[in-house]
Amino acid sequence: MKDVIKQAKAHMDKAVEVFRDELKTLRTGRANLGMLDHIRVDYYGTPTPLNELATLSIPEPTLILIQPWDPTVLQAIVHAIQKSNLGLNPVDDGKVIRLPVPPPTQERRKELVKLAHEYAERARLAVRNVRRDANEAIKKLEKDKKISEDDMRRGLEEVQELTDQHIEAIDEILKAKEKEILEV
Repeated sequence: MKDVIKQAKAHMDKAVEVFRDELKTLRTGRANLGMLDHIRVDYYGTPTPLNELATLSIPEPTLILIQPWDPTVLQAIVHAIQKSNLGLNPVDDGKVIRLPVPPPTQERRKELVKLAHEYAERARLAVRNVRRDANEAIKKLEKDKKISEDDMRRGLEEVQELTDQHIEAIDEILKAKEKEILEV
């Protein structure tokens, strides 16, 4: 039973981590390299992550500088950024790409908050699915007479506590991100 609970905790931790990573891709008023993590550039027919094709840096709070190692891929990077639906306009000077990050409009901020809530709901659902699987495993152990009924109850309570802790963590992270997005 301890293995079931340990495995459930590991899966729930992973769900929270994935949620954190998804939130990094949301654009706030400040430049953040995490926004570019999901961008794939068509490099000789292969979708390649942007950070594998260029040096990314933030010289000032509202600017991302992209310096490709291969100058022939400049246009492909510009095209990938425009397609990414980030709402950013890359400026290509032939050697580097400047990506100004203007503060989002109030309407865009509300859209971003809504998207953050969708990510949070997906993470909560993942945690609940892990709880369901763990509960089924514990009940099966009791049915197969490998643990007592009291142990089963304790196990189910422990899994529920884990679930509550992880959903609370997701809510805290969401609240902080929401505050960051709505901050003008």
